[in-house]
Amino acid sequence: MPTRAATSADLDAIMALEHASFPTDAWSPAMMREELVSPHGWYVVVEEAGRLVGYAGLRAARGARDADIQTIAIAETARGRGRGRALLAALLDEAVRRDVHEVFLEVRADNPVAQTLYASEGFAEVGRRPRYYQPDDVDALVMQLDLRGWAHRRAETRGGEPDGGSGRSAALSAAPTPEPVDGADTPAPPATGKGWC
Repeated sequence: MPTRAATSADLDAIMALEHASFPTDAWSPAMMREELVSPHGWYVVVEEAGRLVGYAGLRAARGARDADIQTIAIAETARGRGRGRALLAALLDEAVRRDVHEVFLEVRADNPVAQTLYASEGFAEVGRRPRYYQPDDVDALVMQLDLRGWAHRRAETRGGEPDGGSGRSAALSAAPTPEPVDGADTPAPPATGKGWC
């Protein structure tokens, strides 16, 4: 499933999806604009019939050994068809290109669909943040991925060397379930991450 790098021209469409997906804690247009142009960020989008139906973001400072998944959002009508997995793979590909070793995220403890997606890509739970998601009082599971292992496994399934290529994985079969993710190293605008896949 093809994705492309997000640009500032996508801001209005991203913000429409942001508000639809996160009505109580949407990022501001200024925050999102800063994320889109930050040299530490990498945002990608997926479109359907010329309409933006998903976006995702990675924070990975050049030269850093770790990175954070900031956000993943898929329009409700476009969920369950592998777009979340495609966006996640695009973020991980970019982390490989930036020579990252580990990728972190937070996911809601009450979101087994997202947890299953991340585990299927090799993420493992390494901690918990009690009552992290407000105002819902939901814990965040902190998950970590050994990116070099992920790239090696991916290359083996494609019959080649780990190269951070842009191939896409199989569909994520999930009901419309919130998939919050986060990871913020400075300077990340929001205090919490989020996502819908």
